[in-house]
This record gives sequence, structure tokens and C-alpha cells, in this order.
Amino acid sequence: MKTIPEIKNSAIATLKIEAEAILKLTEHIDDDFVKVVKEILAIKGRIIITGIGKSAIIAQKIVATMNSTGTPAVFMHAADAIHGDLGILQSDDLIIAISKSGNTPEIKVLVPLLKQSENKLVALVGDIHSYLAKQADYILNTTVDKEACPLNLAPTTSTTAQLAMGDALAICLLECRSFSDTDFAKYHPGGSLGKRLYLKVGDLATQNEKPSVSIHDSIKQVLVEITKNRLGAAAVVDNENVVGIITDGDIRRMIESYDNISLLTAKDIMGENPIKIQKSELAVNALNLMRKNNITQVIVLDKNKYFGIIHLHDLLKEGII
Repeated sequence: MKTIPEIKNSAIATLKIEAEAILKLTEHIDDDFVKVVKEILAIKGRIIITGIGKSAIIAQKIVATMNSTGTPAVFMHAADAIHGDLGILQSDDLIIAISKSGNTPEIKVLVPLLKQSENKLVALVGDIHSYLAKQADYILNTTVDKEACPLNLAPTTSTTAQLAMGDALAICLLECRSFSDTDFAKYHPGGSLGKRLYLKVGDLATQNEKPSVSIHDSIKQVLVEITKNRLGAAAVVDNENVVGIITDGDIRRMIESYDNISLLTAKDIMGENPIKIQKSELAVNALNLMRKNNITQVIVLDKNKYFGIIHLHDLLKEGII
């Protein structure tokens, strides 16, 4: 059994080997890389990405990244391609074949079939002198010195390099298309990530009651309104305009400061100039406001009119945090 220091050293060595390999890829960002980006931007079809073994898994990840960043892509397994899946390929598509050696039997069978069409073929390959590289129109060089595996057998550094090159390609395409966070939200409508990009403050405020009191309301009325609506606060409103806010904290401070509260009104204990946000703002912006001001509620406005209140718990419930 390895000792704790030996285990840590093994992990560190692996990460260093892979980090150095990725850094060395910067030397391989050449004219072919630029041409591939331009080809993809110009095509009317999709990117078909293929591979075998671990390269096939990397191909699926690159496809997912492309699709989520505005570049339509489809995965085609190299082995399945020669048994019917070549039907995926259309005349306007561009093909990226991923392989460390570029000489696997499946690749050697597949490439001639791909060359029968007029589709451009890109080799994302670890050997620029391989069969695949020689047949390709463009080469994305992912050569590595060695695998992180001490036996130099298990695909580790090589697959990391493939993935990193795929990311570099995807990000270049994203930036060339001026792909925005709004565009990103269209492809990620589900989960907390999507909600951070599209959920609006107004969407949350409408799920809550709309607690409010007037400046002349009694403390009893204020307490009833805050307790009834379970948001820990009520807006102080005058002619639909928000002039203040009363929170649980204001109530506690009032009790500490006054022996007789019977003559007090909302105006006497409210916090003036409360933090506000427009209903059209993203919910994540409300979260940022809460964090910046160390508060748990934000008043929501529809232009200048009172619209409601959202609470930190609303953001928690939606997975924004």
C-alpha cells in the first residue's frame, strides 16, 4: 500500500504532466486551426465528430460543448459508421475525426468512406504523420510526449489534450459568433444554470404575497402584515410609491428602543431608501444585491410602482444559489 505522501505525489505528478501537455498545445495553434474555424463558420450544415474508444468519449464531450455554445454538432461512432451510421452525414457537414494514433483499424476503414464525399475532413490527431493525418484536409495537432499513466498505456494525457483542443475550437467559434449569455440561456433552460440566465425578479415576486402598509398604519397593523405574509418584511407605500421598508429587524430594534409603542406608526420605525430592483432584472442580480448589502429581502418595482418583495429563500428554492 502506498503511503499518504506517495499518493499525493502521484496525483500531483499526473496533474503536472497533463498541464504541461496542454500548455504545449499552444505551439500547435497554427494556420490549419484558423482555417478550420473559418470552415465551420462558413458551412450550412453541422459538425460530425467521430472517434473510437476513449477518443469517442472525448468526441461526445466536444459535441455537447459545441451544441451548447451555438455550433450544431453530431456524434458518430467510428465503428457504427461503417455499419449504417454514415447515413447521418449530409453534404453540407464538416467531419472531425479524433484519434491519438491516427492508425487504428476502424479509422483506416472509415476514412476512405468519408473521402468518397466532398465533405471537409479534419484530423484531431496525436500523430501528424499517421494515415488519418495524411488523408485529412486539415490537422489539429494534439501530439503529447507521454501519457500520465506510468505504463504509458492508458489514454490520459492524450485524451486531456484532445478535450482541451476541442474546447479551444468551441470557444473560438463562440467568440467569432459573438455568442452572448442570452444565447447561452436558450440552450440551457433547465436547472440552476438556466435559471441564473433567464429567471426574472418579477417571476419570483408574483409567487409571493405583496405585503404593504401605509406610513400612518399602527404598529399592530404592521405586525399583522409582516406575520401574515411570511416574508419578514413589508413595504411602506404612499400612493403606490415605496417610501420605506419595515423588516423583522426593525421590529426588534423598536422593542429595544421604546417602552411604549402604542403611539408609533409605520413611518416612525421604517427604514428609508430601501434597496429596490426592477421586475425585469434577472433574479441573479437580486442575489448580488442581497449579498452586497447583507440583506435577505429586496423590494421589486414595476417602473416606479410597488410590485412586490422577493426573499433570499425564493432564490434558494429556485436553485439560484
